[in-house]
Amino acid sequence: MSRVIHVFRQPERFVAGTVGEPGDRAFYLQAIEDARTISVLLEKQQVSVLAERIEALLAEIARRFGSEVDTGQEVESSDNDPLAVPLEEEFRVGTMGLGWDADSRSIVVELLAVTEEEVDESVVLDDTEEGPDALRVFLSPLQAREFADRAEKVVSAGRAPCPLCAEPLDPQGHVCVRLNGYHQRSPMGDVSGAGE
Repeated sequence: MSRVIHVFRQPERFVAGTVGEPGDRAFYLQAIEDARTISVLLEKQQVSVLAERIEALLAEIARRFGSEVDTGQEVESSDNDPLAVPLEEEFRVGTMGLGWDADSRSIVVELLAVTEEEVDESVVLDDTEEGPDALRVFLSPLQAREFADRAEKVVSAGRAPCPLCAEPLDPQGHVCVRLNGYHQRSPMGDVSGAGE
């Protein structure tokens, strides 16, 4: 069966979002153009890496092309709306690709479905017949900056990190690796005064 490549050349919306409570969230990227909506599932770390790489690519574009490409605009109105429903997962993301299309002056984000076989690099950002299904989104530099800004907020909106080990804190408690799972006690015994 030949691959399906969902192409969004002028998306009205491309955002990261979650479903579920902190500690049990599923992460999605969603592209919307005209009446088409495609949602793909991915890991929190993938969302974080994609946002970081987009920021790095924007900096490189600004360095190479200067004022020819407007990459330095501040994000004015950030999209804080939830993901569009019904939320139907097209596929789970395995490989991600990122590039610059000089003709359309767009950042191209490509998300490829997980496959059992190793993905050949030549398939990324290519229209070959063979390979995993893909979502390809063209973003203006401003749209890319807005995506990265929202993605970073979505990732950091989860559970608060432990001040000692930086692992996420659970509402039920936390076994901190820095304390080897134990609470510190003073040499005088219980410092809370409960023993008096």
